[in-house]
Amino acid sequence: MSFATIYKNSIEQPEAYWDGEAKLIDWQQPYSKVLDYSKPPFTQWFVGGKTNLCHNAVDRWVATQGEKAALIAISTETGSEKVYSFKELQAEVSRTAAIMLALGVGQGDRVLIYMPMIAEAAFAMLACARIGAIHSVVFGGFAAHSLASRIEDAQPKLIVSADAGSRGGKAIPYKPLLDEAIALSAHKPGKVLLVNRKLAPMQLVDGRDVDYATLRTQHIDAQVPVTWLESNAPSYILYTSGTTGKPKGVQRDVGGYAVALASSMRSIFCGNPGETYFATSDIGWVVGHSYIVYGPLIAGMATIMYEGLPTSPDAGIWWSIVEKYKVTRMFSAPTAVRVLKKQPPECMQKYDLSSLKALYLAGEPLDETTSAWISEALGVPIIDNYWQTETGWPILSIARGIEDQPSKLGSPGIPVPGFNVKLFNESTGEECGTNEKGVVMIEGPLPPGCMQTVYGDDERYVSTYWSVLNGKHVYSTFDWGIRDADGYYFILGRTDDVINVAGHRLGTREIEESISSHANVSEVAVVGVEDKLKGQVAVAFVILKNPAAANTAEAQQALEKEIMGVVDHQLGAVARPARVHFIAQLPKTRSGKLLRRSIQAICEGRDPGDMSSIEDPASLRQIQGALGR
Repeated sequence: MSFATIYKNSIEQPEAYWDGEAKLIDWQQPYSKVLDYSKPPFTQWFVGGKTNLCHNAVDRWVATQGEKAALIAISTETGSEKVYSFKELQAEVSRTAAIMLALGVGQGDRVLIYMPMIAEAAFAMLACARIGAIHSVVFGGFAAHSLASRIEDAQPKLIVSADAGSRGGKAIPYKPLLDEAIALSAHKPGKVLLVNRKLAPMQLVDGRDVDYATLRTQHIDAQVPVTWLESNAPSYILYTSGTTGKPKGVQRDVGGYAVALASSMRSIFCGNPGETYFATSDIGWVVGHSYIVYGPLIAGMATIMYEGLPTSPDAGIWWSIVEKYKVTRMFSAPTAVRVLKKQPPECMQKYDLSSLKALYLAGEPLDETTSAWISEALGVPIIDNYWQTETGWPILSIARGIEDQPSKLGSPGIPVPGFNVKLFNESTGEECGTNEKGVVMIEGPLPPGCMQTVYGDDERYVSTYWSVLNGKHVYSTFDWGIRDADGYYFILGRTDDVINVAGHRLGTREIEESISSHANVSEVAVVGVEDKLKGQVAVAFVILKNPAAANTAEAQQALEKEIMGVVDHQLGAVARPARVHFIAQLPKTRSGKLLRRSIQAICEGRDPGDMSSIEDPASLRQIQGALGR
């Protein structure tokens, strides 16, 4: 059957299509109804069916692949490397599940995971899935302020963390940041479970902090049975930046997510049991959830967790891993490829990469130069894909597991089965024609695996994602795009104030709020500016309460460093602006609305557009002057 026919069936007969895909996973109890869309936009998939993510990722493979590799944990930071078979992974997950149960965690309780890329982080995620607890993984690069907001929203009974991560050979202490975050949060966890890697000293809090290694020994022989969950029970919460400054908790289900991942691993990523998958992301992001931990394991593949830089100990490290573990499918980001492109060619050429069948790239737009270089260097298909934290798996790609269709440079591809993608004119609400710019939207119901709601806030889910076009029941991605005559989509950037820095989505409002906490900051505007390496970087324009504090070049440099330090401390280095410029006036409309898109256009050397509503045209010259133009 052709891709076009399969895609058409998935949109016109979603119940029949997804009933077929649901056979890719194990169900302890059959579902009574494939789809319940009686209360749009809220969607329930496989109603009444009982299953479990951990069972489908681990237990069901033990009988046939028990001795084969499941999790390969590699850290070039500590020089450690360990392979866990499916049988060994099951044992470690059971031990961690037993620890959680002993600490009072039960079905529906939240567990926040603030961990580096180590095996214990995967154990913790899978242990939560095993016992029906809801995990919320927070990226280890986030500092206390960001961590605190997530603790306060998720209200975890348990936090799992470590003494430190490591980057470039330098330890990054986690425990002091965690202690500060707990102090800042109104919610206090009952227990904090700590993995001591002996990278940094830790001050333990009596009665709250417990040692992972000690408890693991106590539960070394534990065999914790799987808790079977109704398909629509929550599996995890993953926070993503919003335009209000308050992160949104994307809530995911169990059954729909398992089916979507199993389906995508077959149709998009073409993974087979016994093969090896290598995604170079982090478990703090959605790629780490879907395509480091759950997706490859559900497909019966070995998955690689990598802690380290792509250039250390040298720029051949990833390719050495591909050779050693015979990686068949690799998933990375254009930013990482651009970094590797600058390295000596022999770093790649000296390794046998014949096992590799495809490289998948996502996170930010893929430029022609980067795509052409890596395609020629590897000699395998380069498959772009576009999706979001909210969707959990690709919206646009080339589903070569169904039909081998051509890629187009600059395009992530065409809609994959299940996603009824449309382009709408934001002003008129009309559907766009060929090569007309519009907002990328998805008609409901969303397919399995997509977010259920914003955790604890159904109203925000509806108002944020489903209320963009009055009278039309469509989900907005908040991305501009065009569609060519062949049906291929090209993503043109955000419609809101979320920016994409090396694949990390950051809310400009969150960065602005952090900068505003500096004692000498009166007003601030943060915009995302195009960057050849990272896709975008944050640039800040600040009005000072006391302008005399920056009246020399030296004083400006010192103050810029100081403000960057505030962001580092509160949000983490990932949110640090590339530059902080000091000005006397920000461009605003006569009604007081900040003209962020005009500021962004000036930063990128583009026409700022219609300025008829601007309060004072001199404010634009302030921006140009700060940029030296």
